[in-house]
Amino acid sequence: MFDFSFTPRPSRGDAAGAELRELFRGCDDFQYRTIAAGTRGGEVELCWLEGCVSSDALAETVLRPLTRLPGRTGPQCLEAALRGGVFSPEVKLRRSARDAAADLAAGSAALIFPGTGAVLTMEVKSTAVRAVDTPAIEKSVLGPKDAFVETLRINYSLLRRRAPTAALKLREVSVGTAAPATVAVFFMEGTAPAAAADAVRKRLAALDVPGLTAAGALERALCAPPRGIFPRLIHTERPDRFLQGLLEGKVGVLCDGLPVGFLLPASLPDLLSVGEDRSRHALVAGSLLALRYLALLLALLLPAVYVATAMYHPEMIPAPLLRSLIRAKEAVPFSTPLEVLGMLLSFELLQEAGIRLPEPVGQTVSVIGALIVGQSAVEAKVLSPIVIIVVAAAGIGGYAQPSQELAAAVRLWRLGLVLCASALGLFGVAAGCMALLWRLCDTEDMGVCYLRPLCGDENRRRRKKEEGS
Repeated sequence: MFDFSFTPRPSRGDAAGAELRELFRGCDDFQYRTIAAGTRGGEVELCWLEGCVSSDALAETVLRPLTRLPGRTGPQCLEAALRGGVFSPEVKLRRSARDAAADLAAGSAALIFPGTGAVLTMEVKSTAVRAVDTPAIEKSVLGPKDAFVETLRINYSLLRRRAPTAALKLREVSVGTAAPATVAVFFMEGTAPAAAADAVRKRLAALDVPGLTAAGALERALCAPPRGIFPRLIHTERPDRFLQGLLEGKVGVLCDGLPVGFLLPASLPDLLSVGEDRSRHALVAGSLLALRYLALLLALLLPAVYVATAMYHPEMIPAPLLRSLIRAKEAVPFSTPLEVLGMLLSFELLQEAGIRLPEPVGQTVSVIGALIVGQSAVEAKVLSPIVIIVVAAAGIGGYAQPSQELAAAVRLWRLGLVLCASALGLFGVAAGCMALLWRLCDTEDMGVCYLRPLCGDENRRRRKKEEGS
């Protein structure tokens, strides 16, 4: 309930308008004008940011109703406006010019009533936003064809349409000191523990950044230390996958301005699964999942195993294949580790060039690099054909991963394993794999182990400890 008993203060309305004009000094999109309110000669001051509001909504929900307000003084006009005199569904009473300025930047219009010391803000946000489109990264044959956009309210509606239940809870947090952004934390009541959602909100509240213009700062706040190169969050642009994660007990995060959702805690099996697995037969889905694990092992281990066997363990290679490798290697001036490392780096350069360049040019660069340069290098005896085959097979295995963040982490570890193989052979590969396995087993967030269900989680260990005591 609002308290409408205001004591007239003649100069306060002008002071509120002066404070807003001072806050937006130097902003050419700041619009400010005096409006005649009602039929009794009352006046109010209206201000808004051009481009952030819809002109039609401003005229229909604010300007037109103002001409019908009863009352002559500012308090009388304010009371009438609060009782339904303006048609905006969201009306906020602000006592601070900075709060009103934040509402203006978010797409509201502000009414200043002289003599009240109050500013009334109404949301008349512009609807000129990107429409819901098909997913650009997470392709789907059997699943829905809509994806998140940069507008947070539209993303809310995409989730609410799929889950028309009050059990879907969300909490908004403002993050950023210079350019605050709204971050929403989602969870399913009764499925995800409320303590997990509270922990995520505390991490976001503790984030001290000027603003959220990229996902990197948000990831640093959401992931518990120590941080590693393996992804600790599930990135998704699909509302159906986001909701499925919530139904599994995860906590979801959406940020205004980012067309991607985050789910945590994440484990390695979560990163290797896709939403279409639930739409296929169990045998088909299981075979595809096994194929992804095989692709992960190929992308990670194949170059290192080739270097180790070619340098230190040639007896493991069948004799016909060994003779073929020796003939191909005779005229190549570089050692096997240099060949593999050079090809891996060239592969990364081609991939980066294909991503950064415009799509037609990027496709051309990829074709030229893969066919012409590779074939010319083999014919010029700069590289052996087996190296190109090994690196290409490892690259294809990386592309088969549903998570591009996981594929990037695998590429970095692949380089490290190649260095270990060039130094110690298969013993170095084994030592590197043990270090990687130890790192993954030691990684957990919110009591969930990264390799779950291959290893137990903290909650299970805690329950067993309590039962034993």
